[in-house]
Amino acid sequence: MSQCMSMEMSLGMCPGMGMISAAVMLREGSVGVEAEVAQLRRGDLDALSALLARYQNRLYRYLLRLVREPATAEDIFQQTWLRVAEKIHKYDARWSFDAWLFTVARNLAFDHLRRTAPESLDEPVSDNPSSNSRFAELRSTELPAIEAILAHERTQRLSAALGDLQVIYREVLTLRFEEEMKLDEISRVLNVPLSTVKTRLTRGLHNLREILQARYPGENWQ
Repeated sequence: MSQCMSMEMSLGMCPGMGMISAAVMLREGSVGVEAEVAQLRRGDLDALSALLARYQNRLYRYLLRLVREPATAEDIFQQTWLRVAEKIHKYDARWSFDAWLFTVARNLAFDHLRRTAPESLDEPVSDNPSSNSRFAELRSTELPAIEAILAHERTQRLSAALGDLQVIYREVLTLRFEEEMKLDEISRVLNVPLSTVKTRLTRGLHNLREILQARYPGENWQ
């Protein structure tokens, strides 16, 4: 996965890979997905296995971010692919398969969370972070070894802090920075206006910084 759109980078922590290489990889992956989806729509179940292998790590990680229980994430992962096999004829090829797949998974995960999670799934009304949060610019230089080790440690801290966010912020940050989805794709997955996606991203990053600064005082998380 490209590192260019990571949460670490948004906090000024991590360089990315070359933009040209990332674009080539994205195009090659997109072509493969389109072919496999077309096969699945024709009833070729081998294509389902190929898609499952392609998305296994990404989809499971996303579900684990939402439900935070490995066994539950695994169960919903399996349910997602059963639902994909059942509903693939409803997939609209004008949209990316990524967005459709993650929408299916999200709906199942939120059905589970509504039944079991104590936390609210609604938008908080009291959050009012500064609206001028910005993303760090891309850098393409390689990290020296010691800096790479330190960056890895900070990434581990970031991942732990992410788990403390409210689920609506965990998911939007995960989709944007780990899954590298475009804002309009996230809007489709979450079934909310683009303005809401932008607001949740801003609030999520603001809250994430607050958690990190409280947990690790003296470190720069800007």
